[in-house]
Amino acid sequence: MPSHRKEMAQAVVAAKRISIRMACAAFSISESCYRYQPKLACENAEIANWLIRLTEKETDWGFGLCFDYLRNVKGYRWNHKRVYRIYCELALNLRIRPRRRLNRHKPEPLKQPLRSNQVWSIDFMNDELSDGRKYRLFNVIDDYRREGLAIEAGFSLPSIRVIRELKQLIEWRGRPSVIRCDNGPVFISHVFPQWAKKHGLRIEYIQLGNPQQNSYIERHNRTIRYSWVSKYLFETLEEVQDYATQ
Repeated sequence: MPSHRKEMAQAVVAAKRISIRMACAAFSISESCYRYQPKLACENAEIANWLIRLTEKETDWGFGLCFDYLRNVKGYRWNHKRVYRIYCELALNLRIRPRRRLNRHKPEPLKQPLRSNQVWSIDFMNDELSDGRKYRLFNVIDDYRREGLAIEAGFSLPSIRVIRELKQLIEWRGRPSVIRCDNGPVFISHVFPQWAKKHGLRIEYIQLGNPQQNSYIERHNRTIRYSWVSKYLFETLEEVQDYATQ
């Protein structure tokens, strides 16, 4: 590099006391290159000093945060390429660990029903009363018109209570062809699948880690959450059930 050849030429001139012209010819550099003095050397030293101080104080900062601090907080108008060059010369650039990509299966598209009672979606929600006691809501909707069919509140909603609520809905609405749900412990326990099989109901479990396959009930849960569950502080479970019924 010319800068290295310039340094060697200067060392030879100082040690051997030969002429500058001869030294430049020997190291293949021009005399103007030999005599050139960088005008921004003092600023470069100041930039290097700032970068060293910042990286020692903020050990998790990279170039972007250092440059933003110098530009926006300290008000220096140094060019980012110049600051980055000095940053790399000081070997301050941190090694970024690449993210490991997970091979995920492409989720199946959400199937849209063509008539009422074709697909019911069921899911749970969690919240707590004013005294800190936690309770759950069991929600059921008909996917065809996104119609809410039931909201059952309870401190514990095991498979038996879920089945009891679905039986009451079937007596009122008729039997659905499919019940769509996630892989929660209540839905995958042997009690719930056996009851569904006995009554000719097909359970359609969504894929693990793909709640968008149950997006109708998820959107319904969000409406419940922001319209009244998070808006009011209930004292008893009866108040929750009364409000849900209304």
